Amino acid sequence: MSSLGNLTVLTGPSGVGKGTIVRKILDMHTDVWLSISATTRQSRPGEIDGQHYFFLEKKEFQKIIDQKGFLEWASFSNNFYGTPKKIVKEKIEKGNNVLLEIEVEGARQIRKSYPEALQIFLSPPNLFELEKRIRGRGTETEYSIRNRLAIAKKELIAIKEFDAVVINEDIDKAFKEIEVLMGLKSN
Repeated sequence: MSSLGNLTVLTGPSGVGKGTIVRKILDMHTDVWLSISATTRQSRPGEIDGQHYFFLEKKEFQKIIDQKGFLEWASFSNNFYGTPKKIVKEKIEKGNNVLLEIEVEGARQIRKSYPEALQIFLSPPNLFELEKRIRGRGTETEYSIRNRLAIAKKELIAIKEFDAVVINEDIDKAFKEIEVLMGLKSN
């Protein structure tokens, strides 16, 4: 009988490098499955149901909420987003390590719904560096940058709530630290 996989929650402020680290983990470790969220928003061109998101009608999403079928869920911009409990548990039971890239508030909900999950907070070395990275993207308005930094300040206060904190000063070093925390064998 195969052993169970684990659930790892990766969170941190926007612009800290979560997406880059997640891509590296998925490229290097075929036994890691990135959790797919469900949403009530309309799909965008090129998005595939079951690959990018599970696209649901609001009534269907509400039914899953009522049945406590999400590890976490939230409402944002008049749409719902959530992590379906059933598929995550199925993947874990099949021995997959499940990775969930999520916001701090969602991580708090998962702490209650799946307390055995490893919760990792990816932190910038400082707010100046985070601002530099967000500005370096060249995709944000000044208003958006200020908003992201205000949210980041609030999220950084929550750092002590997490099982582990990895400071992303160097992306390769941060990746290796997370790889070790997740118990993944380096290739």
